[in-house]
Amino acid sequence: MKKYKVGYTTGVFDMFHIGHLNILKKAKEQCDYLIVGVSTDEVVRSYKKKTPIIPFEERIAIVSELKCVDKAVPQTSMNKMEAWKQLHFDVLFHGSDWKNSDMYNRIIEEFDKVGVDVVFLPHTSGISSTLLSDVLHKLNSDEHEEEK
Repeated sequence: MKKYKVGYTTGVFDMFHIGHLNILKKAKEQCDYLIVGVSTDEVVRSYKKKTPIIPFEERIAIVSELKCVDKAVPQTSMNKMEAWKQLHFDVLFHGSDWKNSDMYNRIIEEFDKVGVDVVFLPHTSGISSTLLSDVLHKLNSDEHEEEK
């Protein structure tokens, strides 16, 4: 396993769960300094068409306090090359669920030109913020049904 100087990864980190922690710990194992971009509420709304359950300020505060994270920064754009121009990382880490996607194939091509590696880390199966959100919505709707 190659050891990098500066690593970068991003995420919404809504309803922080073990899958988030696993990705961040695995990324930190491969670099000396880990920068984590936390998506702002505006960025999430722009591509997911929904607002995170946990507000941005709370999500970035949680991520900032993790011992495997050296620096947490707002992700204000989905453009990873813009982030690289500001942060100068050697490697971009992402969950393996995006491997071979058109979006990440383009990102790999762009980063090859500037000598940045893209490393896909294993996705923790059985857990996701979307899954947790769906469960919460179901619980809330069941409660409202019981009140009737």
